[in-house]
Amino acid sequence: MKNIMLTVAYDGSNYHGFAFQESSKTIEGELYKAIGALTGENVEIIGASRTDAGVHSYGNIVVFETESTIPPQSFAPAINNRLPEDIRIVKSEEVPLGFHPRRCLSEKMYEYRILNTKIMIPTKRLYACHNSYPLDEKIMNEAAAFLVGEHDFSSFCSTGSQAVTHVRRIISAEVERQGDEIVIRVVGNGFLYNMVRIIAGTLMDIGRGKGTPCDVKKMIDAMDRSTAGPTAPPQGLFLVKYVFPNGLQVDKFEKMSI
Repeated sequence: MKNIMLTVAYDGSNYHGFAFQESSKTIEGELYKAIGALTGENVEIIGASRTDAGVHSYGNIVVFETESTIPPQSFAPAINNRLPEDIRIVKSEEVPLGFHPRRCLSEKMYEYRILNTKIMIPTKRLYACHNSYPLDEKIMNEAAAFLVGEHDFSSFCSTGSQAVTHVRRIISAEVERQGDEIVIRVVGNGFLYNMVRIIAGTLMDIGRGKGTPCDVKKMIDAMDRSTAGPTAPPQGLFLVKYVFPNGLQVDKFEKMSI
């Protein structure tokens, strides 16, 4: 028996999120079909992030145990041959048995992309949130700085969250302009339900003059969802990558409250 870790990139436009659903097309559902067809096994897939419908990924992580004799690095091309073209395994490797990507110390990077033009460019409609109001990325960056640190992010969590605690640590939060696009980049040790999209909606409000950067601290202190901005749409959100600072050795895992 060996434990295989896959780094998965996907265009989430045509899927009802990552997590498997009986009656809907999902990223995990396609992975189950492809891995099952390859190995002939009924494997259990454990995903690091259950991204929502329309959200994209450059580097989500999944693991599964298998008795297949296929070399670990060969799983990527073999599974890709059985996947739709909008899902690709970027890398496959063997990791220790018992490794669980949601129950160990990790850092996750998200980007949220905003197309800041008068008119939406059709080819970008699935990969950026359109905002026709002039946005001040420097003010947005000042506001984002208040997110850094360990806080109770209840104000930035949608109702329906099943998290045991709303305390999370944001390692960095930056906003920059890239031509007609504004990119919000956030790195943290974990994120609540819709947290990055609420951060994006809040920063867009501040960027157009509806509030000041200091308001972000007031929102955090309030621990009240009604004090923060709207939940931005999913298509601008990209899961960029996972980093495991302690490596992938089981005896170094640190369980997190999720």
